[in-house]
Amino acid sequence: MVPQSAIELAKRFEGFHRVPKSDPLRRAHPYICPAGFWTIGYGHLCDPQHLPITEHEAEVYLASDLRTALAATLRYCPVLATESEGRLAAIVDFTLNLGAGRLQTSTLRRRVNQRDWGAAGKELRRWVYGGGQVLPGLLARREAEVTQMLG
Repeated sequence: MVPQSAIELAKRFEGFHRVPKSDPLRRAHPYICPAGFWTIGYGHLCDPQHLPITEHEAEVYLASDLRTALAATLRYCPVLATESEGRLAAIVDFTLNLGAGRLQTSTLRRRVNQRDWGAAGKELRRWVYGGGQVLPGLLARREAEVTQMLG
């Protein structure tokens, strides 16, 4: 089951984006995220022609994306199955944000599986780049993940 704190992190940092003022139904429309991917709702990858979605539809996508991120997180960091919800939530949010492939090949994964939480926090703080530059939103997100992990 996806930790509630992972859902909260994802909603806080992904946000329900790109709702034009001209849309009376307050639906989200596809947009290009700072990393250059077509996205809709709460950071769900999509086709540029994706139809607008309601906030409820965005939450359904987010729940599915988080389940996928949770499965990958536990596959690559099995020690998290017996750790605190905060630690699991932090790495699930990282995986949701950057993808299972990044977790799989990362030093972060090794530090988590070694239960070296201080070093894992340092590794999380390295993942703040998008499009070749430091993004303030990623700085804030990584700090929130570190707080969850160490809290």
